[in-house]
Amino acid sequence: MAADRGDGATAGARAEALAAEYLEARGLSIVARNVRSRFGELDLIAREGDTLVFVEVRLRRSSAFGGASASITPAKRNRLVATAETYLATLSRVPPCRIDALLLDGLDARRIEWLQDITSA
Repeated sequence: MAADRGDGATAGARAEALAAEYLEARGLSIVARNVRSRFGELDLIAREGDTLVFVEVRLRRSSAFGGASASITPAKRNRLVATAETYLATLSRVPPCRIDALLLDGLDARRIEWLQDITSA
Protein backbone atom coordinates (compact mmCIF):
# COMPACT_ATOMS: atom_id res chain seq x y z
CA MET A 1 0.00 0.00 0.00
CA ALA A 2 1.33 3.44 -0.91
CA ALA A 3 2.26 5.80 1.86
CA ASP A 4 0.27 9.00 2.20
CA ARG A 5 2.48 11.72 0.74
CA GLY A 6 0.61 14.37 2.63
CA ASP A 7 -1.03 15.67 -0.55
CA GLY A 8 -4.16 13.59 -0.28
CA ALA A 9 -3.18 11.21 -3.09
CA THR A 10 -3.73 8.14 -0.96
CA ALA A 11 -6.93 9.53 0.58
CA GLY A 12 -8.22 10.27 -2.93
CA ALA A 13 -7.48 6.74 -4.09
CA ARG A 14 -9.21 5.34 -0.99
CA ALA A 15 -12.22 7.60 -1.63
CA GLU A 16 -12.47 6.35 -5.23
CA ALA A 17 -12.22 2.71 -4.08
CA LEU A 18 -14.91 3.32 -1.47
CA ALA A 19 -17.11 5.00 -4.10
CA ALA A 20 -16.65 2.05 -6.49
CA GLU A 21 -17.64 -0.41 -3.74
CA TYR A 22 -20.67 1.75 -2.91
CA LEU A 23 -21.85 1.74 -6.54
CA GLU A 24 -21.20 -1.98 -7.02
CA ALA A 25 -23.26 -2.73 -3.89
CA ARG A 26 -26.11 -0.88 -5.60
CA GLY A 27 -25.92 -2.92 -8.78
CA LEU A 28 -23.62 -0.83 -10.98
CA SER A 29 -20.56 -2.32 -12.62
CA ILE A 30 -17.33 -0.34 -12.88
CA VAL A 31 -16.16 -0.04 -16.49
CA ALA A 32 -13.10 2.20 -16.05
CA ARG A 33 -11.23 4.30 -13.50
CA ASN A 34 -9.28 7.54 -13.83
CA VAL A 35 -9.99 8.20 -17.49
CA ARG A 36 -8.14 11.32 -18.60
CA SER A 37 -8.57 13.73 -21.48
CA ARG A 38 -7.16 17.17 -22.20
CA PHE A 39 -10.19 18.58 -20.36
CA GLY A 40 -9.82 16.66 -17.11
CA GLU A 41 -10.39 13.31 -15.51
CA LEU A 42 -13.35 11.02 -14.93
CA ASP A 43 -12.86 9.26 -11.61
CA LEU A 44 -15.12 6.31 -12.41
CA ILE A 45 -17.17 5.12 -15.34
CA ALA A 46 -19.90 2.66 -14.43
CA ARG A 47 -22.73 0.88 -16.16
CA GLU A 48 -26.25 0.78 -14.75
CA GLY A 49 -28.26 -1.41 -17.09
CA ASP A 50 -27.92 0.20 -20.52
CA THR A 51 -26.85 3.55 -19.06
CA LEU A 52 -23.23 4.67 -18.89
CA VAL A 53 -22.61 6.64 -15.71
CA PHE A 54 -19.67 9.03 -15.41
CA VAL A 55 -18.88 9.50 -11.73
CA GLU A 56 -17.09 12.38 -10.03
CA VAL A 57 -15.86 11.44 -6.55
CA ARG A 58 -15.41 14.37 -4.18
CA LEU A 59 -13.78 13.95 -0.78
CA ARG A 60 -13.82 16.71 1.77
CA ARG A 61 -12.65 16.27 5.33
CA SER A 62 -14.08 19.58 6.46
CA SER A 63 -17.20 21.59 5.68
CA ALA A 64 -15.29 24.84 6.22
CA PHE A 65 -15.63 25.70 2.52
CA GLY A 66 -19.09 24.23 1.97
CA GLY A 67 -18.34 20.51 2.00
CA ALA A 68 -17.97 18.20 -0.97
CA SER A 69 -20.98 19.46 -2.93
CA ALA A 70 -19.70 23.05 -2.96
CA SER A 71 -16.58 21.88 -4.79
CA ILE A 72 -18.55 20.93 -7.92
CA THR A 73 -18.64 24.32 -9.58
CA PRO A 74 -20.14 25.15 -12.99
CA ALA A 75 -16.59 25.13 -14.42
CA LYS A 76 -16.02 21.63 -12.97
CA ARG A 77 -19.32 20.45 -14.47
CA ASN A 78 -18.25 21.79 -17.87
CA ARG A 79 -14.93 19.92 -17.65
CA LEU A 80 -16.76 16.72 -16.71
CA VAL A 81 -19.09 17.07 -19.71
CA ALA A 82 -16.17 17.74 -22.08
CA THR A 83 -14.23 14.74 -20.74
CA ALA A 84 -17.31 12.49 -20.98
CA GLU A 85 -17.89 13.64 -24.58
CA THR A 86 -14.27 12.82 -25.41
CA TYR A 87 -14.73 9.32 -23.98
CA LEU A 88 -18.04 8.82 -25.82
CA ALA A 89 -16.36 9.75 -29.10
CA THR A 90 -14.23 6.59 -28.77
CA LEU A 91 -17.28 4.31 -28.70
CA SER A 92 -18.91 2.79 -31.77
CA ARG A 93 -22.38 3.42 -30.28
CA VAL A 94 -23.28 6.10 -27.78
CA PRO A 95 -25.47 4.66 -25.01
CA PRO A 96 -27.76 6.64 -22.73
CA CYS A 97 -25.54 8.34 -20.18
CA ARG A 98 -25.45 10.73 -17.25
CA ILE A 99 -22.95 12.33 -14.92
CA ASP A 100 -23.27 11.62 -11.20
CA ALA A 101 -21.30 12.71 -8.16
CA LEU A 102 -20.51 10.75 -5.03
CA LEU A 103 -19.81 13.12 -2.17
CA LEU A 104 -17.76 11.90 0.74
CA ASP A 105 -17.33 14.01 3.81
CA GLY A 106 -14.62 11.81 5.26
CA LEU A 107 -13.78 8.21 4.39
CA ASP A 108 -16.98 6.80 5.88
CA ALA A 109 -19.25 4.68 3.65
CA ARG A 110 -22.23 5.59 5.83
CA ARG A 111 -21.76 9.26 4.92
CA ILE A 112 -21.77 9.00 1.12
CA GLU A 113 -24.23 11.19 -0.75
CA TRP A 114 -25.06 10.13 -4.32
CA LEU A 115 -26.18 12.93 -6.61
CA GLN A 116 -27.50 11.65 -9.92
CA ASP A 117 -27.49 13.55 -13.21
CA ILE A 118 -25.68 16.60 -11.87
CA THR A 119 -25.44 18.36 -15.23
CA SER A 120 -29.14 18.39 -16.11
CA ALA A 121 -29.98 21.32 -13.84
